[in-house]
Amino acid sequence: MKSRRSGSRQSPDTQSKSSIDSEGLVIWGGLELKETIVNSILNMGYEHPSDIQKASMPWVLQGRDVVAQAVTGSGKTAAFGIPMCNFVDPRSRQVQGLVLVPTRELAQQVQRELSLIGRDRGVGVVAVYGGEPIARQIKLLEQGMAIVVGTPGRVKDHMNRRTLDLGYVDMAVLDEADEMLDIGFADDMEYILKRTPSARQTALFSATIPNFIRGLIRRYLDNPRWIQLVSDTKGLETVDEVDQIFYDVASQDKADGILEILDDLEEGSQVLIFRKMQIGVDRLSKGLAGEGFAVKGIHGGMSQSERNRVMASFREGSLKMLVATNLAARGLDIPTISHVVNYDMPENIEEYVHRIGRTARMGKRGTAVSFIGEWDFELYEQIIVKIGEEKIIKRKFSFY
Repeated sequence: MKSRRSGSRQSPDTQSKSSIDSEGLVIWGGLELKETIVNSILNMGYEHPSDIQKASMPWVLQGRDVVAQAVTGSGKTAAFGIPMCNFVDPRSRQVQGLVLVPTRELAQQVQRELSLIGRDRGVGVVAVYGGEPIARQIKLLEQGMAIVVGTPGRVKDHMNRRTLDLGYVDMAVLDEADEMLDIGFADDMEYILKRTPSARQTALFSATIPNFIRGLIRRYLDNPRWIQLVSDTKGLETVDEVDQIFYDVASQDKADGILEILDDLEEGSQVLIFRKMQIGVDRLSKGLAGEGFAVKGIHGGMSQSERNRVMASFREGSLKMLVATNLAARGLDIPTISHVVNYDMPENIEEYVHRIGRTARMGKRGTAVSFIGEWDFELYEQIIVKIGEEKIIKRKFSFY
């Protein structure tokens, strides 16, 4: 099938095509890529493609539109990041690649990974998101970046200010599309896609495909290749490498329960603890610090600079324990997280799958501990039905 990209608008300052085509090509995981890209991804430790990369990248490299449904922690950022960094012209000052993501943390994370993938090729990548002064982002955009990663709200803001021109976008990616829908970015996603060239290539990655996302696919993707790495029968799949442990515990006993869990952990474990509310994050992180644990909290009520500091220390491993709300941890991709604790259970099973997918990244083993309180039995029954009783490990606290 003809590539969508073949009909795209040519940038007026793009170097001659022969200068791009003359770059050396090598094989990685059965795929022909530019040598500089392969050098970068080998330096990142990517010796072989993951399942989602093997399934989607041949089609993306051909220029096909792609819809990919995969479990969290499957390596999907590189699945679109490698082809995007491979095709853009780093000599052009036009934006050729666009990645839309639900949260600022994910924008920062994707920007970091794409920068590493494109580093040896000289591919410029900028992240644009709210909660940070816009002037710094404008300055970076003025330098001429090949790829923009951003939240829909801030991307739209830059478009309205005319600091971002999407008229030369060859490839657009909607990453965690269902999360963007949940947060309320539906209109912004459509607004942005309508203002990119119709000949662009589009890839959509989503854990679930609700009706609005199906409509988006019909309207903006051209005969996409569907890739499904989740179970057809269950609709959702958890990573097999996660041990899923459940404790029945009354609300007033959760504080004792978390201490018992944390006291039993091996030295060097990295733990992500979920709470529903911002005030819950503050109370639990303060309480655990009072018990002698090196712990920080993160939520939307904190300043961007505070959040960045906490995330940086957790990512580099100097911070081993983080208490977070759902939103603050969306898209979090830190391979060293060994334990996820659902101190407060999520609202639904989709969120449960997303949460526990923060551990056991890229094939490593991990542990998810969930506290089943008085109001959580309905969700617990749904989890059993969806993931299967054989994956459930039930335990009791010593104080019961």
